[in-house]
Amino acid sequence: MKTLRIYISGTVQGILFKKYLEEQGIKIGVRGFLRQTEDGRIEIAMEGTDEKVKEMLEICKAGTKHAQVRDVQVNEIKYQGFEGFRLSKL
Repeated sequence: MKTLRIYISGTVQGILFKKYLEEQGIKIGVRGFLRQTEDGRIEIAMEGTDEKVKEMLEICKAGTKHAQVRDVQVNEIKYQGFEGFRLSKL
């Protein structure tokens, strides 16, 4: 089991990128949340098997047709025991 906190910066707001990440996280089966930070980045806290977390991380780095990911900061954190995967508000 791996737990990560990720910050994604670039052109990632107002283009349904958060919704896309939420759908992919649910599909892959990671648990946690994602939200927009006050400085315009996307924050994701997720946990799951090494394979699922790695797959979701690659999706975060790749972006979408409209998202332009410039930087992805990744930190491993302590297990949180999340349930489900959802879009959250600050």
